[in-house]
Amino acid sequence: MMPADVAPGVRRNLPPTAHLRVFSPLRAFDDVDQALIKEQPPRSRALFEIQARQALLARISRDVTDPFPHQTLESYRVLHWQGDDGVVALYCPEQLPLRAGMAAGLLEDEIPFTLMDVVIPVTAAEAHSERLQEHGMWLDDDLVHTRDATWGVPLAWFAAIREDDHEEVDDQDEVLSSVRLVAPLVLVLERLGRAAAILSRTADELPLLAQIDELREWLGGFHRGSAVELDYGPLADYVWPDDSPSDLREGLDALDEGDYLSAAAAHRRLVLRWNRVRALGRAS
Repeated sequence: MMPADVAPGVRRNLPPTAHLRVFSPLRAFDDVDQALIKEQPPRSRALFEIQARQALLARISRDVTDPFPHQTLESYRVLHWQGDDGVVALYCPEQLPLRAGMAAGLLEDEIPFTLMDVVIPVTAAEAHSERLQEHGMWLDDDLVHTRDATWGVPLAWFAAIREDDHEEVDDQDEVLSSVRLVAPLVLVLERLGRAAAILSRTADELPLLAQIDELREWLGGFHRGSAVELDYGPLADYVWPDDSPSDLREGLDALDEGDYLSAAAAHRRLVLRWNRVRALGRAS
């Protein structure tokens, strides 16, 4: 456990963000990544997360208006996973420069140009793009091991993960800093396939079907020995224990059985739960 004067302060200054991560076996990476993984000094997952939040807070609070990370040396989260042949180490690259560039591109589509230049000056964006090219990185989301969501969790993620999956809890001073649920990639793809099949037959007009199909396509590009982690991050303190995975599953089962009243009730529970969380985000 980290010192009490570190994590809470960091947590209060950042919007709560959830993450969907893919952890892959060492053999899934190229020679360069494998060498970096082997050279990385060991550290606990709790320490990794606190250091990551501290680094983010330092970037967004520095005097120069440049929110982009400047480091080029990759770092990797480590998951010790119980596989068929015993406990194995799986790795998820942080990929901060790549993810920051993609996030800036999404933000550019959401806010006016004049405001965008205040948040992310053109000079900072251009410098970041040059760094990406210099180090052989491209803004290709197929290469990214992590997806992020602030003040909420996309419903498609709950089709991938269940409440009885492997669970890891980080708490401090009676405040949840994170809850993580992990499942094998192969099982996750099976779950998503079933969800897509039900929606295709019963409610193909719902946006959730396209979101699940897109998620399946992304996850399908990873090594089959990988594991998928839903990390609630600080959102856990708002919703845990969370019935969202079971609510979504019950809704899909109801659709499959033609019980549209029960399906609507499950959907309503999901919407109300996460609307309350998003309302806190709008008020902050």
